[in-house]
Amino acid sequence: MSTSPAAPVTSPAPRPAPPTRRVLAHARLEARTLLTNGEQLLVAIAVPAMVLFGLRLLPVGRLEGASPIETALAATLATALISTSFTSQAIQTGFDRRNGVLRWVATTPLGRDGYMAGKILATLCVHVIQVLVLGLLALVLGWRPAPLEVLALLPIWIVGTIAFGSLGLLLAGRLRTEAVLALSNLIFVLFVAVGGIAVPQAEFPRLLRGIVDLLPSGALGELMRGTLVTGTLPVGAAAVLVIWAVGGCLAVIRWFRWSDV
Repeated sequence: MSTSPAAPVTSPAPRPAPPTRRVLAHARLEARTLLTNGEQLLVAIAVPAMVLFGLRLLPVGRLEGASPIETALAATLATALISTSFTSQAIQTGFDRRNGVLRWVATTPLGRDGYMAGKILATLCVHVIQVLVLGLLALVLGWRPAPLEVLALLPIWIVGTIAFGSLGLLLAGRLRTEAVLALSNLIFVLFVAVGGIAVPQAEFPRLLRGIVDLLPSGALGELMRGTLVTGTLPVGAAAVLVIWAVGGCLAVIRWFRWSDV
């Protein structure tokens, strides 16, 4: 009596994880990369902390009748936002692009949209840590926040993250890595020093004031000071920041390159 051979046992083909899980996994990887890199931590935490202590102690960037710690914290939070959303993202994305990571990601289940979504979530995660650390330092230095002020910062922070994040991605998606590294740090310093972050627009000459008012850094600085110091919302600055955010996103969609080829 003959028996037929048993049919081979085949395992089911591997299936990709659900989109949400893929994006969250990528966000964790991006956040861990940012938070375990000494240079990135210097830009994200150490530099804004030095701005906080410097502006608190030195008579620079203060508004008449305002508490020095409030004006210092406004400039510090704007510095922290730009450092992570613009500088860190530009440098990290630039290296990913040079090493072929972006081209490879486009062929995986994560895809380009998942890659970008993970980056945004990672950036927001780092922002939360920045706000907690810098807020605690400000409390030690005498800051006494009002709950409404903190809540009012949320939409400004989101729009600012989009505006500067898109500019960082655009820089990383168009230039070679060496140029991205140099320019992102140079632009960061210019934004903070003479772009309306450390020094309010009112202290600039009239001609320069008009230019700074149109910069994303000038708009962000005015919004931070308006929220934390004067309790007002500069409508013109809000419009400028929204325009930069929308324009930056459209520019990334149009001109971002996923490889050097």
